[in-house]
Order: sequence, then structure tokens, then C-alpha cells
Amino acid sequence: MTARWSGSWAEPTDPARGVDVDVLVPTVGRPAELATTLAGLAAQVEVDLRLVLSDQSAGGDAASEPAVAAMLRVLEAQGRPVTLLTHPERRGLAEHRQFLLDHATAPAVLFLDDDVWLEPGSVARMLDALRSTGCGFIGSPVQGLSYLADRRPAETAVFERWDGPVVPEVVRRGTPAFDRWSLHNAANPTHLAAALDVEPGGWVPYRVAWVGACVLYDREALETVGGFGFWPALPPEHAGEDVVAQWRVMERFGGAGILPSGAVHLEAPTTVRDRRVDAPDVFFDQGEVIPR
Repeated sequence: MTARWSGSWAEPTDPARGVDVDVLVPTVGRPAELATTLAGLAAQVEVDLRLVLSDQSAGGDAASEPAVAAMLRVLEAQGRPVTLLTHPERRGLAEHRQFLLDHATAPAVLFLDDDVWLEPGSVARMLDALRSTGCGFIGSPVQGLSYLADRRPAETAVFERWDGPVVPEVVRRGTPAFDRWSLHNAANPTHLAAALDVEPGGWVPYRVAWVGACVLYDREALETVGGFGFWPALPPEHAGEDVVAQWRVMERFGGAGILPSGAVHLEAPTTVRDRRVDAPDVFFDQGEVIPR
């Protein structure tokens, strides 16, 4: 089933309706960006999804902002379940992601940052890629369209598509695979997609170092490797928690990015200012996994 069109918005919601994807959105103090993110979600009419929104804003009042509240009402009118959570304890990014994951029940979970707008059809493409490849996660890299005129061939030279099955692989700092991080700078994904000449609605899987801000996981695969349950080993001020989770999933189940990406970064100021602790450096050492 797909999202209900506006002619059916006044009808009662079917409580037995299934959900393909739980969209997990952490937010703190960015109502304008969050409203834009939710508007993008409302345009994902081809997939049955549930929104799980966890608010760490002062007062836990993000959902009361008029634009945010309006988009939440649209999702509910479309027949999409909405779960609103407040999580005032600030124990770091990894803990907040684990908190969201603990509330997920769908077979696939999309971790979506609160400053990403999605082109219509983006989640459907990601879900099709996840099911078709059978791997552990599919990422849609976010694009900064203010850089559209800034072409960076030196950064995109490491692009390599998956021509066969997506298989497990190991990525570590200092390995050639790690150099793929540059693929997602600025508008690089936009330029790469233009060179692929993909039919509308299609997608091409490619090898990644990791993908930030918009990643669809097979929930069972993510939970098999522990999810973000490693958070107690990190100080509250850290970054790179998504890298740790993705590297662990990649080693067991494989992972990929897809192009074209419909994910657009809103280019708002970051809320993560203290990045002195990079989570991969805590859990991985010289190419080997530190025992958990």
C-alpha cells in the first residue's frame, strides 16, 4: 500500500496497516530544518513508513512548532503512524541513535538526520536497492547543491560501482577503501550521478567508506552487530558513531551507496561542534577490531 492521497485524508486510519520502513529522526533545536525534512518524508508516497521522532530540544517542544506540527498532521492524514518521543538526556549521538533503534519494529530502518530533504521516490529506491542487493545497508549520500558549480575530479576519481553482488568488506583508516570518503563532499554525488546516465527511478550501487545522514539498514543486520549499543564506551561529545555501526555491518553483510541520490543537505550549521573524539578511533585499531 502507498500513502493515502488527499481525497482520503478524512477517513479513519487502518490500525492493522503494515509498515515497511521505520524512519528514525533525532532532532535538537532546528525547527525550520526539521519541518523541511518532514515535508520531504511526506512526499515519499510509494512506501509505507512510520516516523519515529526523538526530540532533545530544550523543553522537548519541537513538535509544537507550527511548520513541524503541520507536517506531522500531513503524515498522519496520509495514514503514516507517527511516534513522538522526548529524550532530554544528552549522552551523545550514539546513545540517541540506539534510543531510536530500540523503538523500531519495521524490517528496515532509515536513520535520517533532521537537516535532509528527500526527493520524491528516494525511500522507494533505497528500499528496492536494499531488497535487491540483500546487503546490510543502503545509503543515499547528502548533496550540498550550493557547490553545484564546484567540480572536484580528484575527489571523485575513487568512485567504483558494484558490478556484481554487494559482498562483505573491511574498511579501515589507512586502507584504500577509506579514501572513498571524498566521494560525498560538496556536490560530488550530483556530478557522479550525471555521468552515469541512469533512467528515472533507477539506481546504481557503489562502494563506500561510509554514508552519513541518510542510511537505510536491514534492522536485523544492524541489531546482529549490536546497533549503537557501544555508546557507553564514548564520552557524550563525539562524532563518527555511524561509521562504527556501518563498518560492523559491512564486515558481516556488506553495504553500499546508491546514485542518483535524492538526499539534499540543507547546509545548516552543525549541532555537533566538539569532534575531538572520533568513534572509529576508539573501537578500531590499525585495521583490527578491538574486542567489544
